[in-house]
Formats: sequence, structure tokens, C-alpha cells
Amino acid sequence: MTRTSSTEADGAVDGPTGATVPEPRRRGVVPAPLRWVTGRLAGAVVVLWAVATLIFFAIRLVPGDPAEAILGGPGSQASAEALALVREQYGLDDPLVVQYLAQLGRLMVGDLGTSYSLRTDVSGLLLEQLPGTVLLAVLSLVVAWALALGTAWWATLGGRTAAAVSSSLEIVASAVPHFWLAGVLVLVLSTQLGWLPPVSTGTPVGIVLPVVTLAIPVAGFLGQVTRDSLLDAAAAPFALTARARGESRSGLFRRHLLRHAALPGLALSGWAFGSLLSGAVVVESIFARPGLGRTLLQAVTLRDIPLVTGVALASALAYVVVVALGDLAERAVDPRERAA
Repeated sequence: MTRTSSTEADGAVDGPTGATVPEPRRRGVVPAPLRWVTGRLAGAVVVLWAVATLIFFAIRLVPGDPAEAILGGPGSQASAEALALVREQYGLDDPLVVQYLAQLGRLMVGDLGTSYSLRTDVSGLLLEQLPGTVLLAVLSLVVAWALALGTAWWATLGGRTAAAVSSSLEIVASAVPHFWLAGVLVLVLSTQLGWLPPVSTGTPVGIVLPVVTLAIPVAGFLGQVTRDSLLDAAAAPFALTARARGESRSGLFRRHLLRHAALPGLALSGWAFGSLLSGAVVVESIFARPGLGRTLLQAVTLRDIPLVTGVALASALAYVVVVALGDLAERAVDPRERAA
């Protein structure tokens, strides 16, 4: 039998003259964190390109003349000479493919252009409006998770009746449209009870109704997923073993079931955040709250192409970031993901 030397075990081999020659390292092996970051960045680029392309062609299907929008809209009664001059200045008389490539070139260098309707830089406008909408979406996601975990906990520990009632509430909540829910909340909490202001006032109290309006439908969906995961985890062998060791029901929920039940919801948090951003268009308009949603609605109405594109790209970028954070949270909760 041939005996393996210690140098061979350490990854070295004997050369022709008996000297120890280190084994060359394998090339092309990329660390896992770098692969993850590279993949996320590549995915973000693809998403932003797809959004920019979709918005470019979709906004041109909206009836109206962009040159007329630049000059103040249909009420401006601009002359034909002024419209022709604006089309030439902004390249609106170029072929559609040329306009598309020109816009992609500007976006690649970070130039979002100037708003037609507001006559201001789109990048600066987004920096003003983005924090308010992101804050609204983040708070709504936190409240939605609190409601989802509360109903799931009640369904798991309360027996069949609690499970049936919570399931019905989650189905109703997930199907409620934002505009109807906002009207009901304003009628009850503002008009009849006078507890909260009906419109956003720029104070912490003024954001309560918009947050609740956005959170309830998302909480219904997250609650259904979390409740099913909790019930499956409660019937698993590890839960039966924990009960046999004398673990209390609340301790079982906190220390064993919650980690398993949160994984599907964490995977869907990115989708939930995107849903909240889209719902902000309606909610910010109803509660007169400044933000990206209200700005987007005005921009589409006025056919403001640079502003519509900028808002859509900012929303897509926020969605990509939240999806990445949700993936990191899932890896932190699940040891199997960290090992992979």
C-alpha cells in the first residue's frame, strides 16, 4: 500500500528533484457573497431596463401630443409653429426607435430629464417625493406583518373556531379595494368618531389612516400564508417533541414555530412592498398626501413623459432593494439558506 505523505495531504506534491511544489489554486472560483451581489446587480439592471422600455412605449399609447403637453396642455392653444419647434427641440419628430435609444442613453448616464409640466429637474423632484412614499410603504408593511402574525398566532393557539374566523377575516381583508377601505375608515374614524384627520397633515397622526388603508389588504394575504405555515409546523415532529418536553404554547410559538412560519412570508415581502407602492397611487390621492404615487397620477394625466419614467424607475429600484433585503432576512432566519 502506498503511504500518503503529509505534504500531499496539505495540497502539495513532490517535484522531480524531491522538492515540495505547492499545488496550484483552482481558478475561476467566485466567492458566494460576490456571486449573490453580482446576480442582484444584474437582475436590477434588467428590471430597470424592462421598466424603462415598457413606460416608453406605453406612455405613447396615451392620447395626446407630447409637444402640446410641454407647452402647457390643450388649454395653452399653442400655434403650429410653436409645436413644430418643440418637437424639433426635444426630438419628438424623430423615429420612435431613435427616440427610444436616445432615452436609454440618457438614463445610462443618470439623466432623467426635465419635467414637462413642473419645469424642474426630475431627479431633484424624486429626491423630494421618494422618502415620503417609501416611509408610507415601510410602515404599512410593518403594520401588515403585525396584523398577519397576530391573526396567525390566534388561529394556531385558539383552536378550530379561531382558525375558521381568522381565515374568513384574511380572505375578506385581502379582497378589499383600497379606495373603498379608505372611504370606510374616513367615515368611521374621522367623520363619526373624530379620532383621526381625514387628510394627511404632515404629522405622525396624519399618516395613520393611509398606513392602515394600505396595510389591511396586504395583511390578509400574508396572514393566509403565515397561518398555513404555522399549522403545518405545529404538526411537525419537532413541535410534538417540544410539547412532550413541557414547552408552553406561547413558548412553542415564539421559539419554534415562528421561524418556520415566517419563511414563506419573508419570501413574499418583496411582492408585498411592490403592491404597497402601487396602492400608494390611490391612497396618496385620497388622503392628499405628497409622494410618488400622487406625482405619478398627475404626470400620467399631463402626459409628462420624463416624470412618468423617473417615478416608475424609482419605484422599480425601491422594489429591487426590498426584495434583496427580504432575501437577506430569509437567509438570516433559515440556517439552510446560509449553508447553501
